[in-house]
Amino acid sequence: MIHTNAAAEISLRSISSQVSRVCADLAKVIAALTLPAAVLVGCAEEPEPLAAASSRPVKLFTVDAGMGDEVRRFPATIEAAKQAELSFRVSGQLQELPIREGDMVEEGQIVGKLDPTDFEIAVEDRSAAFENAERNFERAKELIVSGSISQLDYDRMEAEFRSSRAALAQARTDLGYATLRAPFRGRIARRYVDNFEELIGKQKIAYLQDTDMLDVIIAMPESIVRSVTAGGEDELAEESVTDSAADQVRAMASFEDYPELSYALEIKEIATRADADTQTFPVTFSMPQPSDFTVLPGMTAQVDLDFTGILVRESVTWVPARAVQGDAGLEPRVFVLNSDTMQVESRPVAIGRMSGDMIEVLDGLSGGEEIVAVGAEYLAEGMAVTRMRTGEQAIPRESDTVGSNGP
Repeated sequence: MIHTNAAAEISLRSISSQVSRVCADLAKVIAALTLPAAVLVGCAEEPEPLAAASSRPVKLFTVDAGMGDEVRRFPATIEAAKQAELSFRVSGQLQELPIREGDMVEEGQIVGKLDPTDFEIAVEDRSAAFENAERNFERAKELIVSGSISQLDYDRMEAEFRSSRAALAQARTDLGYATLRAPFRGRIARRYVDNFEELIGKQKIAYLQDTDMLDVIIAMPESIVRSVTAGGEDELAEESVTDSAADQVRAMASFEDYPELSYALEIKEIATRADADTQTFPVTFSMPQPSDFTVLPGMTAQVDLDFTGILVRESVTWVPARAVQGDAGLEPRVFVLNSDTMQVESRPVAIGRMSGDMIEVLDGLSGGEEIVAVGAEYLAEGMAVTRMRTGEQAIPRESDTVGSNGP
């Protein structure tokens, strides 16, 4: 028993000795690995944080080439120079409708008739009332002289006479309105009602148009309108269109099926209010109906405008006024976008007239450049920018002091 205990004790001591040696070896290994890492960490330089890339959102404007081309081509629509929606001025039942779509009618020709019965009865009634009032008034003229009636009775009879006369005139006028006649020679383009329908006053009956003369309408960009009018709305207010620079522009119309034929146009009117949807200005020319083929309202054409007569005098470019900023010397400049690097560069310009929120650039821009229209006051040479999404506005950042006079 004593021998067994002694053997167990020797075995435990051996195991404890082996564990101690293993722990010592592990400590040496850990120390060997830790020391180089500590040295490396201590010797390494702290890396500088990368500067965060910063760019400013801006609204851009593409510079129009202006009047660089002497001849421009525009799509056009055709309208009748003279057109009218026909309607009765009184209500009633339609009795006659002797027209069909496409019919030619002469000036004064009957287009439709209402049942005249009610109107004839009204005329008869007003005639009887008028005749009675007229007789009473004639007797009153004799009695007032002799003093047989008072002035008050005389005035009352005179008023009744004049009122009945006006009522009779209105009844006869309404009877005349029961017959609808063509106001000018033209073609019935549309018929909106059928015979025997019950109509109300001013209800559309037919659409009449004269196609002997045609209107050719184009949509012109504002930059060209400024050049064509040569002074804008003020000149148009003082002179007729045919006396302005617009009359120096030669216009020719051509049609797709007959490209070899062209027809001279005359300027008729230039709208001074832009279309809300397209932001262009309707310009109307006039031309006679071609003899080679038939042109109807609603058809399309091509209009070539020759600006040779005004090109030298009015070869200018217009940009938003907010795009032009002053440099350190208060000289006008714009920021032009480099689309490859998305950075802006300052470019000096020569400016001229202002028109609304646009300004004339006489020199410095050739056309086709993208310039900063909103946000230019917060930019500097070489600054990175991004294209602003539609509806956004450029606002200054608190840390941005370039071009500002903040504290």
